[in-house]
Amino acid sequence: MRAIGIILAGGNSNRMKELSKKRAVAAMPTAGSYRAIDFALSNMANSHIKKVAVLTQYNSKSLNQHLNSSKWWDFGRKQGGLYLLTPSITADNSSWYRGTADAIYQNLDFLKNSHEPYVVIASGDCVYKMDYGKMLEYHIAKKADITVAYKELSDEEDDLTRFGILNVDEDGRITDFEEKPLVAKANCVSAGVYVLRRRHLIDLIEKANSESRYDLVKDILIRYKDQKKIYGYKMEGYWRNIATTESYFKTNMDFLKKDVRDYFFKEYPSVLTKVSDLPPAKYNPGAFLQNSLISSGCIINGRVENSVLFKKVYVGNNCVIKNSIILNDVYIGDNTVIENCIVESRDTIRANASYIGKDGEIKIVIEDSERYII
Repeated sequence: MRAIGIILAGGNSNRMKELSKKRAVAAMPTAGSYRAIDFALSNMANSHIKKVAVLTQYNSKSLNQHLNSSKWWDFGRKQGGLYLLTPSITADNSSWYRGTADAIYQNLDFLKNSHEPYVVIASGDCVYKMDYGKMLEYHIAKKADITVAYKELSDEEDDLTRFGILNVDEDGRITDFEEKPLVAKANCVSAGVYVLRRRHLIDLIEKANSESRYDLVKDILIRYKDQKKIYGYKMEGYWRNIATTESYFKTNMDFLKKDVRDYFFKEYPSVLTKVSDLPPAKYNPGAFLQNSLISSGCIINGRVENSVLFKKVYVGNNCVIKNSIILNDVYIGDNTVIENCIVESRDTIRANASYIGKDGEIKIVIEDSERYII
């Protein structure tokens, strides 16, 4: 494909509450065995983009460990590859990324040293499947300066005011673009995927920096919407942004639906991720499971209903887990009840504990663990 990829994965979200204290949002465990960034990386690989840069900043340790080898997404080639770009002190700059446009500016050499004519920019905190090649074809056919992918959502599906809201005319050109409005006047939300010419992006980023403008959406897309030919590309299929506790919980629960699982795991192309050498889940006598997603390395002794258990979760005897998400490497002691909760990774839940969240309000469970203290 005649494009390079940039994945913006350096941000934090206060709406994730305690969950983002240990990791970047793009590194959040998703769908049992994946990380949120796997979906954007898989889209890049499946679209035959061979050279991809991931821009990281906030709490990047977990994300960097996940991306320590490019072979899982088939970027390990003589030409191309996977690049992790973090803020660095230079003779000309000593600041953190001040925004998405500034993050690209601080790594402008990646663009200047590339030869592909186009760039695909994607967010690392969205769950979806997409062929960026079709979006690039649309961009070229429309002779657009910038193309923005968008998804039609309803208020029932998500809080539209946390997204960029746009309007398009009959030809597909964006006529209005408002970032995180107080009131959403339309239901077309930006999916955080953009296509434009590499040389054009360099010019826009350099001009924005010279004017002390640091945000890709506000200072480029919205600012130039009347001067540049900016088109919208309508996405089909499943799309969710996980950057709030509620949306993260709902997205994982969506994978309990057969049609969603089949869409991501059985339909071509597949979603790729780093593979862990873990044994299959083990169900001991007395275990009971109903409508749940259980990952490799789990040992189940109790009752699990309508829940998602990530890797290496131990569920003790007589436990009851309902409508909950248990992140990686959690030990749950005997006779424990967990309902409407998200349990943070590497937790030890002591025996006879009870954590029950209210209907419509997800409880985040974090306990001090002594398992790893020597």
